[in-house]
Amino acid sequence: MSNLINIQHTPQVDVVKRACEVLAAGGLLIFPTETTYGAGVDATNPAAVQKLLAYKSRREGKPLSIAVTDQDMAAQYVELNDSARRLYERFLPGPVTVVSRSKGTVAEGVASEYGTLGVRIPAYPLILEIVKAYGKPITATSANASGEKRPYTIQDILDGLSGKQKELIDLILDAGELPKNPPSTVIDTTVETPVVFRQGEVAVADAVSADAAVYTSHSEAETKEIAQRVMLKHWEDLKERGLLLTLHGSLGAGKTIFVKGIAQFLGIQETLTSPTYVFMEQYDYDRHNVTGQLHHLDLWRIENLDMIDQLGIEELLGPHEVVAIEWSSLASDVLKKLAKKHNVTLVEIRLEEQEGENTRQVTCRTIS
Repeated sequence: MSNLINIQHTPQVDVVKRACEVLAAGGLLIFPTETTYGAGVDATNPAAVQKLLAYKSRREGKPLSIAVTDQDMAAQYVELNDSARRLYERFLPGPVTVVSRSKGTVAEGVASEYGTLGVRIPAYPLILEIVKAYGKPITATSANASGEKRPYTIQDILDGLSGKQKELIDLILDAGELPKNPPSTVIDTTVETPVVFRQGEVAVADAVSADAAVYTSHSEAETKEIAQRVMLKHWEDLKERGLLLTLHGSLGAGKTIFVKGIAQFLGIQETLTSPTYVFMEQYDYDRHNVTGQLHHLDLWRIENLDMIDQLGIEELLGPHEVVAIEWSSLASDVLKKLAKKHNVTLVEIRLEEQEGENTRQVTCRTIS
């Protein structure tokens, strides 16, 4: 293959030079890391990023992450709070992706639709040298096409690609078979309590919360955005297992507003209203060709568990289905059992009013 360099038999200076030439021309680079093979383009080049998205296919709104050389370089592209800086100092370079607020200096399609951006400092000297020599961040997504196996060899990558996808690759840096390490641990530092979005090789349980994220909302719009970020986190769970969300909070805390944010994420155009007097409203959705229903329930007027059985909640659970239940405390034990029985992801949402007009603390905890 003419666009393949065996890095074990090529001087590093030549590898770095050729990689930088490809990146500068808007090309797509396949490279090794300490986890898997990655796919890199200039993260500030819109055309290059679109090329990468075409290569990956079926991204369904998922953000990319970027590779930088150090914390100072990261600070040019994201806002680093104290939590992020501590994680950089403790775990990077290494297989950890730290999510922060983007400064808007990368091309469209790299950061998430909610303005967050994951940053890696790979513990792989060659890649650090390439990024250092190039002077700009490169994308650090895995080199497999979406939905294919993790790539530990170049053949792993090529076996899952169409002819059209292969043509998009400009240069492959072949390091042979990589150790079968897990992907990087992904930690979101944009919330008050940093939370692990994906557990990888590095355990950070003592540094962050593995199952709960705490947000502060100052408006209905921010509450909706929080709901959408929760949905983005659990998008794969929704497709594979289904989601059950229980919403807790006093009257006026923002439970229905949160569900409206879920509806926005799913692309539902209908006006969503509280189902207090009808118990349940249902809405069809179609997001990135994934179809299903949002089932919005309100148990405020439910007096006993027999009435809950009559609602047929169990029949609503399954892949692609979102069940969001307000005032669910009475049915808490029942819902936990149903989620376990049907292998559905259960997320508990608590909204608490704080000092200050319209200020809410929103705690999102993954139960199962």
